[in-house]
Amino acid sequence: MIDPQLLRDNPDVIKASQEARRASVAVVDEAVAADAARRSAITAFESLRAEQNAFGKTVAKAPKDEKAALVQQAQALAARVKEAQATVTAAEDTFNSVVRSIPNVVLPGVPAGGEDDFVTLRTVGTKPQFDFEPKDHADLGEHLGIIDIPRGVKVSGSRFYFLRGLGARLEIALMSLGLDRAVAAGFEPLITPTLVRPETMAGTGFLGEHAAEVYRLEADDLYLTGTSEVALAGFHSDEILDLDLDGDVHRYAGWSTCYRREAGSAGKDNRGILRVHQFNKLEMFSYVHPDQAEAEHERLVSYQEQMLQDLGLHYRVIETAAGDLGTSAAKKYDIEAWVPTQGTFRELTSTSNCTTFQARRLDIRYRTESGKTAPVATLNGTLATTRWIVAILETHQQADGTVVVPEVLRPYLGGVEVIEPR
Repeated sequence: MIDPQLLRDNPDVIKASQEARRASVAVVDEAVAADAARRSAITAFESLRAEQNAFGKTVAKAPKDEKAALVQQAQALAARVKEAQATVTAAEDTFNSVVRSIPNVVLPGVPAGGEDDFVTLRTVGTKPQFDFEPKDHADLGEHLGIIDIPRGVKVSGSRFYFLRGLGARLEIALMSLGLDRAVAAGFEPLITPTLVRPETMAGTGFLGEHAAEVYRLEADDLYLTGTSEVALAGFHSDEILDLDLDGDVHRYAGWSTCYRREAGSAGKDNRGILRVHQFNKLEMFSYVHPDQAEAEHERLVSYQEQMLQDLGLHYRVIETAAGDLGTSAAKKYDIEAWVPTQGTFRELTSTSNCTTFQARRLDIRYRTESGKTAPVATLNGTLATTRWIVAILETHQQADGTVVVPEVLRPYLGGVEVIEPR
């Protein structure tokens, strides 16, 4: 959640963030009032507790003939203390409810606005040109026998699919390439759980505005994750980490299957495998000293760009506007690849700086030079996912319906250079 001290000392910063997100500003005043009420209730409770403790000593020292009356007074005081404690609990619940509804405070320079108000930072590579009518990835996949959507729908319903033969191997090759590069960059590989507890899902910020996209197993009170970011964030919950400004960080690369309901996208991208309910993803996740977060963010996006460049994809890097950040992110870069048959860029990957927002919710801290603890910063970014197959197939297709395999993937496919029909 947001820093309570910032709320107390400089609520205008949070209001400006809310305005940039096109979100409620009034909720900041509600949070300030709830914080004041909470602190007032705590002060009143502590004052009564002190009075109770002092009175207890008086009762203990009182003559026997006075104790009966004093005990009655002590009982009355105990009832007031209990009532004050209940007031504190209610005030804290109210404060937590209000403050948890406020998304992360955006970083300076993040563009204001919604989905269409992004800023393009750079465009890289050459837009593919064809002297024939290019096929979309769904037709290519069917022609090559590597994507089977009809059988996916038959077995599981809309937005499901089978990857077959070289299609399955292509995804594993892509993920393996990303994992090898992540390990070389100092990330520890993890195969993460895909079912998590409510407190873990809530701690990462996915039960707010994105709750409708999450699958829930009500009988078990568990959630299916839409990204291994959730499990990776919970990995160090309730822990104190060794972090410093000299490069002592914790980096993980989580490989997992992901599940999304896509509840808000009925009829959108229903063709092919661009927007589906189940896919695989390799996610980078970093725990760093808050002062290192900005540099780590740039590092993560550089790893993503190198992958896309080596796969021969034409792409652009955009900085998303405040209203399109999601609950936890204070700043986010999206990388969008050119999809020839759609004549536009489509998001393949993103990387977010969540500052200390998730760590406050999940109680992940480091020890400062003074010996006190403070929340760490967390960052995440996708290094490979099923969706990338869309851009790879469409970009590298040939007139005869075959697809050239990017050179960096060939060693993972036993040297296969061209995907041909089965």
